[in-house]
Amino acid sequence: MPEIHLHVLASGSKGNAAVVEGPEGSVLVDCGISRRALMGRADELGVDMGRVGAVLLTHEHSDHVGGLTVFCNHFEGELLCTAGTAGARGYLTSLPFTLVGHSDAFELAGMRVQAFPTSHDVADPMGFRFSTADDALGFCTDTGELGPEALEALADVRILALESNHDARMLATGDYPGYLKARVAGPTGHLSNDQAADALRVLVGEDTETVVAMHLSQENNRPSVCVRALAEAVGAEVVTGEDGRPEARTPDGRLSICCAAQDWPLSVW
Repeated sequence: MPEIHLHVLASGSKGNAAVVEGPEGSVLVDCGISRRALMGRADELGVDMGRVGAVLLTHEHSDHVGGLTVFCNHFEGELLCTAGTAGARGYLTSLPFTLVGHSDAFELAGMRVQAFPTSHDVADPMGFRFSTADDALGFCTDTGELGPEALEALADVRILALESNHDARMLATGDYPGYLKARVAGPTGHLSNDQAADALRVLVGEDTETVVAMHLSQENNRPSVCVRALAEAVGAEVVTGEDGRPEARTPDGRLSICCAAQDWPLSVW
């Protein structure tokens, strides 16, 4: 039986929050939406927020930490991030963080958490591999590229939550100013659909069951475009899910691909 589950409460440029549920509790990864929205979406998915014993931050951009201060008024668990993240914004410096390095390993909620550095235009960002003896989940958003540590940590997890932010053509021909296009597409920006697809060819293994495309741009991507690109990389076929959203599945049914959304919470068991 799977021991780790993923609940994406929000994913996108307007706010991010996800719950990783382990055998001995849960971890909230980022808190970039209001407490009311977070609790409401958790309730919609049937997620018990009382099991959350730790908050783990990827980085300090407001769409990942904007709701943290209010959330902490009602939370007594552990807060973890890198020293760079903790010191990057004034309102974060007053919070009682446990500082971890971007390559550290530690235990949370009955899971081993292996951190790895990501490539984003912030102080010291990171992604995570959550694992038990029999299960594993990889979580990586807001990165312009995947380095060796990221590729090692994300390989052959059962659930892979990986950024697939933009379609390169849509970004190039869209309305963003030139400097913003360069930032998004650059090595410290965001992974494109093509970059995520290339990564899947390396990361998907025999144990991989679900790929969740994360942090899709509402201006420069579409779920259908994203799913099609990722599906082609692993020989999957695009279908319409029960909720009407595009998904993909390999012919043998072993691997599925779906998209997280800004305003549509999602659970992967």
